[in-house]
Amino acid sequence: MGNMILFAVFLLLSCQMKGSTAVTPVFVQKGHDVLLEVKKDVPKKFVVFVWRFSEDFLVTFTPKSEPTVTERYTGRVEFSVENYSVKLKNLQKTDSGLYTARVTDTEGEKNVANYIVTVQDPVSPVNLIVDSVFNSTNPCNLTVTCRTQDSHISSTFTCDTQTCSQEEGERSKVTASGASLQVYLVNDSIICNHSNQVTWTKNQEQTKIWNFCPRHDENKQLQLIVGVLVVVLLLLLTAAVLYQLKNRKRRRIIINTDDTVYADPQVKIPFQPQDQTQTHDASPFSTYCLVGPHTGPMESAETRDRALPESIYAQVQKPVRSRH
Repeated sequence: MGNMILFAVFLLLSCQMKGSTAVTPVFVQKGHDVLLEVKKDVPKKFVVFVWRFSEDFLVTFTPKSEPTVTERYTGRVEFSVENYSVKLKNLQKTDSGLYTARVTDTEGEKNVANYIVTVQDPVSPVNLIVDSVFNSTNPCNLTVTCRTQDSHISSTFTCDTQTCSQEEGERSKVTASGASLQVYLVNDSIICNHSNQVTWTKNQEQTKIWNFCPRHDENKQLQLIVGVLVVVLLLLLTAAVLYQLKNRKRRRIIINTDDTVYADPQVKIPFQPQDQTQTHDASPFSTYCLVGPHTGPMESAETRDRALPESIYAQVQKPVRSRH
């Protein structure tokens, strides 16, 4: 209600002050400070300069004296003689209202700064409550309520296997304290936002809509499973290609090793007439002679007792004679 009154005052002043300095709205959090500046040129030769809050005098300044702060605002107001700005400290909600800076010179009195100051409390926390879930059929309907200290709104979300949308109920409202309360969907999460011009807050715990609508969740899981399978198949295909390339390289190495050519020794057979009578051993070209160990009279008993060595053969080449 207080904010509505200030807004009405703002409109009234805007209508009354046509052609004068515009009224600037300023919002301040309770307990904080604010600096109000004079942005218009101040005449170099003036009689008196004053800052006023509604009908009260905050600061009075003349070129021939130090600035004077009204007793009730002592310690809460600072004035700058360089730029004529005023700093208001530790503002309370009762400090909301119209602040003006006026200068009087030889030509008369005029406004050089106008501010509508609104002091606001920080917004209260907001809670998100899931009221009902209907997921027996497709689509799934989810109804939630955003609740603050002095207000609440409810809204319904509808989800199929692909998307979710906000279908019914309130999406935003202005609370009794002048704050804004909103509920909306961001990346599958339901958000309750409580804000005014100086502070804002939202529900602390994220509410994932697919935690209450399984069909929506199943679709996400299916996409995840398909993605994992695609990755696994690509890895298997890559491994198979690398294995084939490795085997092909190994076979090339073996083939290059086996390319060595060895000479085939040729046996030259002497000419032999067909009617030659073979009167020798099975081999017509070689004669074998058995050579035994020495057994003469010089053999001692010790020599006889030892085992005889194996037979030794010597090959003697026998010339082939031709018949005339």
